[in-house]
Amino acid sequence: MSRQLPAHASLEYLKKQAKRRLSDLERHQPEAKLADAQHAIAREYGFINWATLKSHVESRPTGPVNPLSGEWRVSQDQPSDISTTAIEFQIAGDIVTIVDIRVDASGRQERAVTTLTADGRPRPSAHGYAMTARWMGSRGLEATGTREGLVVARVLYEVSPDRRTLTIASDAVAYAGYPASSGRTVFERGEVAQFR
Repeated sequence: MSRQLPAHASLEYLKKQAKRRLSDLERHQPEAKLADAQHAIAREYGFINWATLKSHVESRPTGPVNPLSGEWRVSQDQPSDISTTAIEFQIAGDIVTIVDIRVDASGRQERAVTTLTADGRPRPSAHGYAMTARWMGSRGLEATGTREGLVVARVLYEVSPDRRTLTIASDAVAYAGYPASSGRTVFERGEVAQFR
């Protein structure tokens, strides 16, 4: 099964993916070449080869890219106890895929993928919750979690006017044995390859 090519995926984005894939391939196949990694990436997106994928990407009309799109790394100014080290947004229309990369105290990496539909309608989620996501102007996204009609969590993703920083503000009420919480994390636009 192939995965969907992000709507605004650039050739540069795909080249970075191929380089990361080459590192993975070399661990198991020391003789692997960049062409092998490019071919694997093309196949994952449902293309017969890299040349076909490249041609497809280069022939697409270019339009405005959502400011959230891309890779972000946690700002150096954040406290050292922040568990999320990087985050990546892939946006195709109202479909928003968020890859949250965390590294625990022992250095073990975990990746969590969340997909939201930013159309303002509640959608079933895990453990009986409903998630509602909506765009907040041209630089923001709000996601709320509800259960039994009560809003129990809210997350606001907001990109700065200069598009260099992303602030994630979250609030949760005490509910079902979980304590109330509030947080704010600032990210900078940047490469997250070192976390893959």
